[in-house]
Amino acid sequence: MPNSTALVHVPALASSVERRIYVIRGHKVMLDVDLAELYGVPTKRLNEQVKRNRKRFPEDFMFRLRTAEARAVMEVRSQIATLKRGHHRKYLPYVFTEQGVAMLSSVLNSDRSIAVNIAIVRAFVKLREISARNKELARKLKQMEKKYDSQFRKVFQAIYQLMEPPPEPVRGRHIGFNADHSQRV
Repeated sequence: MPNSTALVHVPALASSVERRIYVIRGHKVMLDVDLAELYGVPTKRLNEQVKRNRKRFPEDFMFRLRTAEARAVMEVRSQIATLKRGHHRKYLPYVFTEQGVAMLSSVLNSDRSIAVNIAIVRAFVKLREISARNKELARKLKQMEKKYDSQFRKVFQAIYQLMEPPPEPVRGRHIGFNADHSQRV
């Protein structure tokens, strides 16, 4: 049974989790160092547990960053929080997809890891919902654009017609009477 005090901190944890999710190689992922911090274990311990249970973490659950990816992520991350003095990485970091994070709960089995996993899974679900809403909004905007393009085209045509100079009067035979005032008596 999970410790109720561990679950009390989960709502505050949710916003912290969302800031730690990155999109790398088209996957929403979390860094091993961030997960270790959330779970309250050293990064080395988290990675040891993963290595001991390597069969549970295929490439679509976890992968190691390339040098350029690690630099880019660490640069963004350092703008948010800096590494503590003396904390340097000897190896490139691992990143875990949503499925990899879920699998971590079977490797790190503590009350805190269960509470953290719940918060992380909820954060991934929330991001998926936001992404779906954005796609729906983009689709609706496209529909409106198509719908209103034809209406605006008519408005622009009317404006262009109003901007044209008036037609020249027809010159031809005048109807009426012309007085010749040059001859006065």
